[in-house]
Amino acid sequence: MTDEVLLADVKRRLNITWSDEHTDGRMRDIIADGMAYIDDILGEAGDYHTPGRARSLLMDYARYARDEALDVFEANYRSGLLAARDQKEVARYGSGT
Repeated sequence: MTDEVLLADVKRRLNITWSDEHTDGRMRDIIADGMAYIDDILGEAGDYHTPGRARSLLMDYARYARDEALDVFEANYRSGLLAARDQKEVARYGSGT
């Protein structure tokens, strides 16, 4: 489930200044889908509350999803997605897990 702080952060990033049940529900779904998509690429859960690559990718995913443009998200953000995955793999290797 999407927490209210993350919902507010995404809405602020996307300049959504209003609150209504439909918009908030749609944004919660987009955030949940984006987190699942990015987590799948990372191979583990990303940290979406702290500034960094995973959070930035989620914000961009939400922007593309809101604008019905997910078909080009992966192509446009491939390098960022791969860099985030590589960063996680290096951290896992370094920790021995």
